[in-house]
Amino acid sequence: MYLSAPVNNEIYKGIILLVSPERAELTLQVEPKFFHAANAIHGSVYFKMLDDAAFFAVNSVVQETFVYTVSFNIQLLRPVTEGIIRSVGELKFKSTNLFIADAALYDENNKLIGRGSGNFMKRKIALTEEIGYK
Repeated sequence: MYLSAPVNNEIYKGIILLVSPERAELTLQVEPKFFHAANAIHGSVYFKMLDDAAFFAVNSVVQETFVYTVSFNIQLLRPVTEGIIRSVGELKFKSTNLFIADAALYDENNKLIGRGSGNFMKRKIALTEEIGYK
């Protein structure tokens, strides 16, 4: 479902997602189409990679409904102009409806280039095959 979404199938084509209990990891090849005017990846790419990793760390334990991002704070630490970037999300707190997850973003030399933390909540939309969930 994630990989078939237009944003991932067209803009972020080639993104790879691996999910395990309370953890998610994404990798993406850096491309010039992600650059801002100073020829490094735009902050929106940092946000997407961090938010998606944290989201799927949460969704790994909430399997019956969608979750959504309530808030997400990021820190952009280093510019990146080439290579592969990797984000790792980890669930840090869970209650009945509120979840907190952190994520870290690394360049291909395993240097920390960004980090983030978000709050997530359950939605009432069930994850079913009718909406494309497998």
